[in-house]
Amino acid sequence: MHPQIIVAGHVCLDIIPDLKNIKEDLNTIFKPGKLINVGPAITSTGGPVSNTGLALNRLGIPTGLMGKVGNDAFGDVIIKTISSYNPDLAKKMIVINGVNTSYTVVLNPKGIDRMFLHYPGANDSFKNNDINFGNIEGGKIFHFGYPPLMRQMYLHNGKELVNLMKRAKQSGFVTSLDMAFPDPNSEAGQINWKELLRNVLPHIDIFLPSLDEIAFMLKYENDAHSKISEIAKMLLNMGAGIVGLKLGDLGFYLRTSPDKQRLAFLRKCGYTNINSWANQELLSTCFKVNVVGTTGAGDSTIAGFLAALVKKQGVTDAINSAVGVGACNVEALDAVEGIPTWEIVQSRIINDWEKHPLKMVLDDWGYLEEKKVWIGHNLDKPE
Repeated sequence: MHPQIIVAGHVCLDIIPDLKNIKEDLNTIFKPGKLINVGPAITSTGGPVSNTGLALNRLGIPTGLMGKVGNDAFGDVIIKTISSYNPDLAKKMIVINGVNTSYTVVLNPKGIDRMFLHYPGANDSFKNNDINFGNIEGGKIFHFGYPPLMRQMYLHNGKELVNLMKRAKQSGFVTSLDMAFPDPNSEAGQINWKELLRNVLPHIDIFLPSLDEIAFMLKYENDAHSKISEIAKMLLNMGAGIVGLKLGDLGFYLRTSPDKQRLAFLRKCGYTNINSWANQELLSTCFKVNVVGTTGAGDSTIAGFLAALVKKQGVTDAINSAVGVGACNVEALDAVEGIPTWEIVQSRIINDWEKHPLKMVLDDWGYLEEKKVWIGHNLDKPE
């Protein structure tokens, strides 16, 4: 089957040595000439191409992945790992001679915060012309992830990113964009993100950053939760059609354009009536689960939302699917093994899966008991 969703952007190989037997203070352990005995290493693929793409595949959505890797040993591991889930997934991966594959060494000693040694590699050379849209005809959604971690995508006020997303729309795709939190002291952390967003959001149908990421980019770093409606409205005014903000353990927030013509892209996903999607503001808290790990939780939430669109769910069901898939993700240690089939997720949702109580102050919001979602300043009752 032709992929319904293409997931492109950042991909890397995560190398995670077992450090649980290290007893020394890490502030003193790394010394020239010192041999440090560790346990075996786990390798896994990381980034939205892997996390969101593999989650969609596990949900049963025909998916194509378009991350950029080098023709090297780490690139081979990424391709083989992705192919082990489904041989078709890696067929559209971009393999380039003369560049090195991105990797991250994850140092996760017991009792202290994780540390990362990251090499951006091929991600920093990713450009607009790396994507051949003639090779992915027939898809519905083109999702791109983590431009703040891809140097060519954020330079020059996002010129390469703008051109890429314009081409995606011209090729008939619904466009979707996820972000990442840049190091404030890095080159990416110093650019004018507000200007970049003004340039790119007119070409983005579905914008899916975390609240923390977008608060940093728009300089709403103090009490962003109380300004969530204001932030989302600003993003819609910049040109996005739908804004979804990941709130971590607080849930998922959604706001849609009041302009029904701006939401016409939903017809490409098979919707015949898009009116009920217009001018909605919703929030769902997280479903209650036993949390084992949170790696890839935001990427999985995005997978749930995009899957809901190709399944033509209504707006309230779509937001529940997003938090439902995110909840399944955190029931396992890694980024994708907790994701079941779409049918299992929906069965849990409709069979009275309990949600956490609301922990945010939402003035003048209502609550839709039937769907267990909070309703903001919408004109019409959502479906």
